[in-house]
Amino acid sequence: MANQTKKSGDPTACSPGDLSKAQVKETTFKNTKLSTVKLDWKEVYYTNCPLVSASNVDQELSWTKEEYKKIGVKYSFLRSTRENDWYPHYIHNLDNLIRFGGLFPPVNVHADIRRTVLLGVTHVPHEGGVMMVRAKDDIYRMCELKGKKIGLSKSMNRIKNDWWRIQEEQGIELMLRMNGMTRADVQIVEFPYADDWYNNPAMLDPMENASELWLKRDHKRDLAFRPLETALEKGVIDALYCQSKVLSCLAELTGKFAAIEDLSKYPDWRLQVANIPAAITCTDVMAEKHPELAVTFLKGMIKVGRWSNEHKHAAAAILDKQTFYRDVEDTYRGIRDVDMVPNLSPQNLASVEIGKNFMLSHGYIKNDFDVQKWAAPEFLEKAARELLEEEWKKRTLAKLPKAADPLAGNRIG
Repeated sequence: MANQTKKSGDPTACSPGDLSKAQVKETTFKNTKLSTVKLDWKEVYYTNCPLVSASNVDQELSWTKEEYKKIGVKYSFLRSTRENDWYPHYIHNLDNLIRFGGLFPPVNVHADIRRTVLLGVTHVPHEGGVMMVRAKDDIYRMCELKGKKIGLSKSMNRIKNDWWRIQEEQGIELMLRMNGMTRADVQIVEFPYADDWYNNPAMLDPMENASELWLKRDHKRDLAFRPLETALEKGVIDALYCQSKVLSCLAELTGKFAAIEDLSKYPDWRLQVANIPAAITCTDVMAEKHPELAVTFLKGMIKVGRWSNEHKHAAAAILDKQTFYRDVEDTYRGIRDVDMVPNLSPQNLASVEIGKNFMLSHGYIKNDFDVQKWAAPEFLEKAARELLEEEWKKRTLAKLPKAADPLAGNRIG
């Protein structure tokens, strides 16, 4: 990685950087040149966010790559080549890309940019967000923030969705509501920033693995993912939204900050939608013309997800390399009750709907869509069936002179 990307607080993949030193410049399609590799359906690229998912575990296991090798397809990280900039992670402008990451960017893509298919989700249902204040301040309850300043970031990049701001705004409004308050009771202070690093040459050094991003950065102490913390420490604002558990614990370890409200403490699952559930999406082109590529990815995710469920401590050790829990044990506690196998359960789709509706009501997307129609469970079903039949063949060959007939049931494709 170039020296420019090593400094704590500098922007990096999936993070705005320390906004106390932000430069304000608008990024648009007119002043930006996008770059992607030439389309080749013998190649599939993946991209993910540094969060809890089977994809982040698979980066170290490479089981999905093995599944693609079986069908003669190369499987690589989006940024393994300099030809790809970071924009496909946010606007999915690469047909042979599969994304596994935060919810808000794919919602924006499907609503306003291009049609995609929702293949599955993974939900960590206790990370709604917290309200952080300075530990030295005499503020212990949300009601004591009346008249106080709460920070809110604002990306000046018009190419991509402002997902960081969305989770802040959604979390702030929910915490105010749970305490009988509204936005009228506080001062919202905006922090515009350029958000223009996505095709910066210093950020485009190839990486074979997404976790390589952190090899030269101490991501547990890096303020790239705590963008308003410096402004809070200096007294420019009195409070800020922070993702619960994964980031707030790191801020509190400094002894400078304290959480006075935590949405994860409430029993209501509707409050736990801070850019989650993490969503798996592919383009409609891939789904229609090359469905086997989407199925193959899901086979890898199911295998890795099952392994992660059975070996939570081992999965935690892998995830600790790239996520923001305090350490391996803290990561284990964070994922202990999480189903790492992607699904499209009714409750998780309802969580997706909540996130989508907030984006629509607050102007973050222009067009509405039906989440139930976006979801395509047939791909997950086919992947699970193929894995089951492969295991059935393997086991019966050990007992019979030849493999038993495939399992009965409707076939897809």
